[in-house]
Amino acid sequence: MRLPRFVLAGTQSGVGKTTISTGVMSALRKRGFQVQPFKVGPDYIDPAFHTFVTGNKSRNLDSWMLEEEIVKGLFVKNASGKDIAVIEGVMGLYDGSGSRKDVGSTAHVSKIIKAPVILIINGSGMAASAAAQVLGYKMYDPDVEIAGVIINNVSGEKHYHILKEAIERDIRIKCVGYMVKNTAIKLESRHLGLIPSVEVEGLQYKIEEIGSMIEKTVDIDALLEISEQAVPIDGRLPENKGLENRINIGVAQDKAFNFYYEDNLDLLRSLGANLIFFSPLEDKKLPEEIHGLYFGGGFPEVFAQELEDNRELRQQIKDSIEAGLPAYAECGGLMYLTNAIISLEGQRHEMVGVFNTETKMTGRLQRFGYVDVTIDQPTVISKTIEKAKAHEFHRSVLTNDLKNDQVYDLEKTRNGEIVDRWRCGLKGHNALGAYAHIHFYCNPRLAENFIENCSVYKDGGRYK
Repeated sequence: MRLPRFVLAGTQSGVGKTTISTGVMSALRKRGFQVQPFKVGPDYIDPAFHTFVTGNKSRNLDSWMLEEEIVKGLFVKNASGKDIAVIEGVMGLYDGSGSRKDVGSTAHVSKIIKAPVILIINGSGMAASAAAQVLGYKMYDPDVEIAGVIINNVSGEKHYHILKEAIERDIRIKCVGYMVKNTAIKLESRHLGLIPSVEVEGLQYKIEEIGSMIEKTVDIDALLEISEQAVPIDGRLPENKGLENRINIGVAQDKAFNFYYEDNLDLLRSLGANLIFFSPLEDKKLPEEIHGLYFGGGFPEVFAQELEDNRELRQQIKDSIEAGLPAYAECGGLMYLTNAIISLEGQRHEMVGVFNTETKMTGRLQRFGYVDVTIDQPTVISKTIEKAKAHEFHRSVLTNDLKNDQVYDLEKTRNGEIVDRWRCGLKGHNALGAYAHIHFYCNPRLAENFIENCSVYKDGGRYK
């Protein structure tokens, strides 16, 4: 496939990649381009902004959770038919799993999909030192093609030209533009990152403002020229055999639950699932004739009162799962299926009550980062022992470990050595809930098993 593409990568986390990425996508969309957005790493919030801006579902490219050929295949599949692909990086350019620059990093993904990199640096308080910074990133891995630089947080045009002169003269890498400090267009954050796009008031106005700023200070034509330097790439995903008798899966989707890998949803569809979206916040009943439930992550703690108030739906979900309806829940979904969510202030909000424990919010991260998962007994997504790669990112804890119901053995490794190990994953009835977010393409059998369980339920059977 021959497709113009480039990666927007920061030198550090929080350097303004998402603001700049959405602005660039907005400017390209304004020119009439069909933009396919991607996000490196295990992120749900940034892709939602990309989707809002481009009208195309943003996809995750994660070289820790997924094999290189799968990353390539997902890129080719999702970028086909578009005019240009814009890939937003994660953290700093070389930041991935632990200290290894070629495992899960933006640099690694850029090499897999053979895409030139636009490096975003923080120019605040700098002059010629900016050139030294760019040189370091260039020399650290010569196989990474850094083709351009955007300088963020400059005081103005004069400041930008000082930095530009040093970088282009001494490093021979083109500077393609800059962004000045502007708090008016800042995308606000909270404890797990940016506030999701579905909650941001006046988002369209903010995006238009960011796009206008980008058009004034970033050379879009230069970005397009760089994108054309990307060489052709081939990639194919393994074929999946879907069920002839389609099943219906209800997928929780609203302000409280919106953390899904889009490729997970696509894989379920390719296996024979008809996905029916519903809102645990607003809908009083589950969709008709569903054969399974999928609860993604999100911020149920932010909307705990509204979720508690929807008693009718909570009771129907509980009754349906206890009657054998297959259900799979990740992180926020797990929290929703417990007895209650307890806020930082100690306020208790009733939830579904499938798992006999409560979720208590804490003031700090409890788990963060990549994890290896072993599912060590049959569940709604496993027939026997299954392996998966996943990501955890949460501030809550379960008040009761329910050791007899735990089915996940999790390991955190660093440079090949296990540095932490714990149990998680609750099995109850035909439901599974866990903090770990799994990308199904790390082990498609998990999605296949889920579909098969839903099919058995449709045919009047129940998983044992």
